[in-house]
Amino acid sequence: MIRVVVKRLLVGVLVMWGAASLIFVIVRVAPGDPATLMLGPDAPPDQVRELTATLGLDRPMPLQYLSYLGDVVQLRFGDSYLFNRPAMAEVFERMPATAELMLASTTIAVIAGLALGLLAGGRPGGLLDRVVSGGTIALQSFPTFWTGIMLILIFALALRVLPSAGTGTPAHLVLPAITLALPFTATVARLTRTSVAETMHEQYIRTARSKGLTERQVLLGHALRNSLIPVVTIIGLHMGGLMGGAVVVENVFAWPGVGTLVVESVANRDYTVVQAATFLVAGIVMAFNLAADLVYSQLDPRIRMESAA
Repeated sequence: MIRVVVKRLLVGVLVMWGAASLIFVIVRVAPGDPATLMLGPDAPPDQVRELTATLGLDRPMPLQYLSYLGDVVQLRFGDSYLFNRPAMAEVFERMPATAELMLASTTIAVIAGLALGLLAGGRPGGLLDRVVSGGTIALQSFPTFWTGIMLILIFALALRVLPSAGTGTPAHLVLPAITLALPFTATVARLTRTSVAETMHEQYIRTARSKGLTERQVLLGHALRNSLIPVVTIIGLHMGGLMGGAVVVENVFAWPGVGTLVVESVANRDYTVVQAATFLVAGIVMAFNLAADLVYSQLDPRIRMESAA
């Protein structure tokens, strides 16, 4: 287990270095001069030159890169000119709202997806299986922003049972969490259904039935555990997509998280915040993937034996 963790951490360091380098390149190859974009086209040349020197953009590119990597190690990305405070501090302040949204949507997606997948995979080819399969395809086809707008029209404007935007109460979390969870639910349900349907033909399932176990006991006690291995993997990998979807959902529902902050910073050319947020999100995705690998090894004894060898 320790060898697996160390190996994944080393790979994670390389991934974070690649992410930091990619951020550095994208910001510097983007059209326009960052100083001019920040100050506006009518800014005096002296102010533009002063800001360029402050940002370190007047130095040779290799020196900029080395200085940038040194700052990244210390999580220093400079001050946000829009918020007049360190960029990473602003990102950290917004992260709890995004974490709350992701936790709620992931909980919904995993519980609903596993339940639907078990029901459909337990009787493959049946009516419930066809309904679940068709429904999950539809959920994956709808754009996230469209789903959010439709939920606002139905539950906030027509029925008036939930708030349409903002934060402050648990009711404000319902619509954005469901919007973000629906495509994720479909992915978990489809994968669980396929995995359970394959598992139901295994010999140990027949043995469990011959012992007199009920169908519920067979599904929950035998089929589910062995079907969780690919599901856990896709959950860890899907967290990156969930972070991307959070950017759209937060802006649809005016949720004050990192996604809203990134869009606002891009619109105002506040690149220090964009760099800080992107780097932090890359680290979070890497951590989720590491957690998925560890859970995966615990679910499959063969992986534990290979890692110990």
